[in-house]
Amino acid sequence: MKVIEKILEATAANDASRVVFSFEFFPPKTEDGVDNLFEKMERMVAHNPTFCDITWGAGGSTADLTLEIANRMQNMVCVETMMHLTCTNMPVDQIDHALATIKSNGIQNVLALRGDPPHGQDRFVQVEGGFACALDLVNHIRSKYEDYFGITVAGYPEGHPEVIHDGVASPEAYANELAYLKKKVDAGGEVIITQLFYDTDIFLKFVNDCRQIGITCPIVPGIMPINNYKGFIRMTGFCKTKIPPEIMAALEPIKDNEEAVRAYGIHLGTEMCKKIMASGIRTLHLYTLNMDKTALAILTNLGLIEESKISRSLPWRRPANVHRVKEDVRPIFWANRPKSYISRTIGWDQYPHGRWGDSRNASYGTLSDYQFMRPRSRNKKLNEEWVVPLENIEDIYEKFTKFCLGNLKSSPWSELDGLQPETRIINEQLGNINSKGYLTINSQPAVNGAKSDSPSVVTWGVFPAKEIIQPTVVDLSSFIVWKDEAFEIWSRGWATLYPETDPSRKLLEEVQSSYYLVSLVDNDYIHGDLFAVFRDI
Repeated sequence: MKVIEKILEATAANDASRVVFSFEFFPPKTEDGVDNLFEKMERMVAHNPTFCDITWGAGGSTADLTLEIANRMQNMVCVETMMHLTCTNMPVDQIDHALATIKSNGIQNVLALRGDPPHGQDRFVQVEGGFACALDLVNHIRSKYEDYFGITVAGYPEGHPEVIHDGVASPEAYANELAYLKKKVDAGGEVIITQLFYDTDIFLKFVNDCRQIGITCPIVPGIMPINNYKGFIRMTGFCKTKIPPEIMAALEPIKDNEEAVRAYGIHLGTEMCKKIMASGIRTLHLYTLNMDKTALAILTNLGLIEESKISRSLPWRRPANVHRVKEDVRPIFWANRPKSYISRTIGWDQYPHGRWGDSRNASYGTLSDYQFMRPRSRNKKLNEEWVVPLENIEDIYEKFTKFCLGNLKSSPWSELDGLQPETRIINEQLGNINSKGYLTINSQPAVNGAKSDSPSVVTWGVFPAKEIIQPTVVDLSSFIVWKDEAFEIWSRGWATLYPETDPSRKLLEEVQSSYYLVSLVDNDYIHGDLFAVFRDI
């Protein structure tokens, strides 16, 4: 979905207090940094931002990584993703490759920028076969891809840094900047996101000036929270951003106290946003610098998010990929491994909508190393909790039992942290049967009459005069596919964490080759008691 459509849909509601927000991230330099970024991103996306964007490195220096991260954001994290695209060191064929790549990955949103000069250079130079400015890029995207892409452009409340001299842009330079911005919008720009600023009066004047010359599209304020003093000084110096004297006066006495600086940054960001919202603007874009706590604290202060009220409209996060946005039915078996399910169903011609239908028409992708890759932090947690000497089969029972009782936070069979809310309802019963050797890897309680906004149950929806909404199904063909993956996890997800000759590894492989996987369903969700089967065993 295009960002402009999401913004207009949200702000067109009668609720004048409705404010939408979004986050910006940049590509980290290391693999560990990428893993850490996605952990933070998962936490932040749980609060339902309108979109998130990922920057394009100076001079295209992170082009491949940006494309990879954008793909994962859209298709695995399942957040509407906007990718930055610049003209710096980018011939047209490379620009078209980037656009074709994100289109094939179901991404519809681009932030079109000229870009900063390449590293070590003072000024932007048009590359041979490339574009000279963001306007050229906007025109190219519209002419080649028509209206497929939603295009966002940059606005500069204080003027572009290149026209700021002695701390200010001349009236003529500022007017030229506004005229150029209108050209970008007239060429196809649908949303404006601004450069960072710390004087909200300058931003509000900029919005008014834009309206005066006929720019009517949403203008989204770019808010960069202050996380540390040196970074703040470096960024404002690079962007030639005006710093109100009262901000410097507040920071100077605490500049060596990072905790105090961060607390002030949260306070300042909150007050800036309050003033902006009071003017009637209902969109906020937070430059996170890949840090989650400060941005989330500001949104919490504003009453826009609550940690205890993270909602989900489906038992799994709605897809953002334009090719599968209507998908609303999945087999229950991958409830704890949503990324694996997505990776094995990429490329389907159609995704189930309204009902599962004939699953024989769907071909699951084969198992690959991807399904068993884990972020380093999760791998570390698994090693800490699961890679211990296993003397006998009862030691395996104990691991499963501890996970069901909440004493372990990781499981080889789950991409998620700990038990999910619906499973916690039956955790004691699960712990009991696991201690007897009936090992469970995916369990949900019987539910009758829960409200559709329940935060803790997986359920079907029954509404007057409508078909039953069934977000999860138990499907035989899918179970056969899942069975192979579930058994493969015994070896590739757990046993391989031990040395090759370790007796614990041999024990796990014996379980893998001798156990059966069974799907138990009690259709009597009112009076049934599935656990009764195990009581006398």
